[in-house]
Amino acid sequence: MIFSVKNGCFSYKQNKIILDDINFSVNEAEVLSILGSNGVGKTTLIKCMLGLLKWQCGETDIDEKNILQMKQKEFWSNVGYVPQAKLNTFVYSVEEMVVLGRSPRLGELQQPRAADYEIADDCLETLGIAHLKNKLCNQISGGEYQLVLIARALASQPKLLVLDEPESNLDFKNQLIVCKAITKLQKERHISAIINTHFPEHALTLSQKTLFLLNDGSTIYGNTKVIVNEENLSRAFNMTVRMRDVSLPEGMHTCVIAEQKEI
Repeated sequence: MIFSVKNGCFSYKQNKIILDDINFSVNEAEVLSILGSNGVGKTTLIKCMLGLLKWQCGETDIDEKNILQMKQKEFWSNVGYVPQAKLNTFVYSVEEMVVLGRSPRLGELQQPRAADYEIADDCLETLGIAHLKNKLCNQISGGEYQLVLIARALASQPKLLVLDEPESNLDFKNQLIVCKAITKLQKERHISAIINTHFPEHALTLSQKTLFLLNDGSTIYGNTKVIVNEENLSRAFNMTVRMRDVSLPEGMHTCVIAEQKEI
């Protein structure tokens, strides 16, 4: 499946354009990271590309078909969405929360069947959180809850996962767990992903492509290893950014360091 945005434009107010001429594509088993400073429209972009907000010009396509021509169930069977995690106050059990992700695969008024629970349990197993299935969502940690939301999106058996800041508000360990889960799904299940992230290092680790949203409304799009560099990071975040390679037992890792100096 190829997911693409063509000439996407959006504004909340007249004469104040948030997104201007957005273009990108994501192929099968490919990860795209979206980078940019706060307020440039990263979450707005995700909502527009999913049809939750309406493009004022341009379109979102799946295999060259405009998603506006697709039925909702067809679209959400292909695409799983993981919004920014909020406080987990739900009284659902973890298993029940993940089974909710089966909705696009169920008929109208159809109740989940044993097979749907088996798929939900398989998603929990894939993400390494099967031991949580009987716990309530308000009794688990933030990192565990983020994985539950990914499992819920995975339960619809999508070809693409769209994740809005999946590592935000998590400590180092839980950030790593979430990143490894995304890589595992890409490699083992050939699932594509679009990730809105505040962490350039995660973009370098996870993604083949990157889209920068810049403060002046322009974009930079291309191969992650090529365009995620000191110049573009400094321009995107309006401060001097340095990149340094560090040798680790599992290989080289690139550290991104921001200097306390605006440009």
